[in-house]
Amino acid sequence: MSGAVSGAKQRIGRYGNAYGVANWHREPPAGTETESLLLPTPDRGLAQARLYARGGEDTAVLIMHPRGDFFHHYLVPGLVEAGYAVMCGASRWLNNDSMLVHERLLLDVAECVKALRARYDRVVLCGNSGGGSLMTFYAAQAGAPEDERLTDTAAGDPFRLGDFDLPLADALVHVGAHVGEGHFLMGAVDPSVTDDADALSCDPGLDMYDPRNGFAPPPEETRYEPEFIERYRQAQRDRVARLDAQARELIRIRREAKARYAETGATADRRTSIATQFLVVYRTDADPRYVDLSLDPSDRDYGSLWGGRPDLINYGAVGFGRVVSPEAWLSTWSGLSSRADIARTGPHVALPALVVGYRADNGIFPSETDLIASSLAGPVTRHDVDGDHYGLPADKGREQAAAVVADWLRSH
Repeated sequence: MSGAVSGAKQRIGRYGNAYGVANWHREPPAGTETESLLLPTPDRGLAQARLYARGGEDTAVLIMHPRGDFFHHYLVPGLVEAGYAVMCGASRWLNNDSMLVHERLLLDVAECVKALRARYDRVVLCGNSGGGSLMTFYAAQAGAPEDERLTDTAAGDPFRLGDFDLPLADALVHVGAHVGEGHFLMGAVDPSVTDDADALSCDPGLDMYDPRNGFAPPPEETRYEPEFIERYRQAQRDRVARLDAQARELIRIRREAKARYAETGATADRRTSIATQFLVVYRTDADPRYVDLSLDPSDRDYGSLWGGRPDLINYGAVGFGRVVSPEAWLSTWSGLSSRADIARTGPHVALPALVVGYRADNGIFPSETDLIASSLAGPVTRHDVDGDHYGLPADKGREQAAAVVADWLRSH
């Protein structure tokens, strides 16, 4: 896989195959057995999992992402080799977050934990990338008294987590984790968009890719003035607030139609009550830290998770939170409304925790890894290792990360 790119003759994308960036780079050790599990949830969802073990383990590590395919996660070989069973979980929203509601997703995690509790003495939650906020959210709700758990979703739909069995875990591990998907998008959403229905609308004064604001394409250096960054960050919050308001208005229209239908029985009201209008969120590859490496400095190179030309990628089809239901936006991608945010949930998690950051991560920055470590209420061990967001190059980042996790598990 290639590193970041610059220059017109090279491709824009960062990786040779972006669909396999989280997959293992070497096979699990000889003697590893694989068990495939289908795990129905009490709210009629379905989680899936693959369990890797050689036999005789007493501790299992659960690795899971809200929507990503972690079935062949790169930590598996090293952890199984070190004597731990590893379950790679997949949620009901595998590879599709258009309807993803984090509050419901906790039931998928719960079924994975139950399956491990039936087999092993100790269960460790491991959050990688977007799995970090998911696992911390789960740990916070599992550790809360049933009558103090959430009673609704971020959109206000009734959903009593106290009615469900959320078994506790014994420890929490973060590897290259971010604070929350909403937190991530708050930093990456383009605030220069003036019309959320127009992918090309732009306020030049807020365009981080406008040379007049300090931008320079590679290999030149970009530098933004503090005043611009301050205005930019506030404008990002303002755009997210607008999208929140749009999402809540769409939900209000459906709820009012549902109430009318209960009285009128009219077909038009029924259709309106179930017709979900999706939000299309343009331009979400616009964090100034992608191109101004003096901001939140680290060993990273120029560019975003997607590639070395975020100024171009920002206008393309790929991107985070691109097409979502109003409920999914509020629960998952809104930095103002999502509850899956470690700064919010971490203070309620007293489990022993390990936080591992990658020194050259292009999407998660040192201040954010620091925020994760400082937010957790339990004893925290912090390590930084080489590698980009996916632990590449593998012989350094991934192997170092697996070794750090295995050593920490042995000592705890």
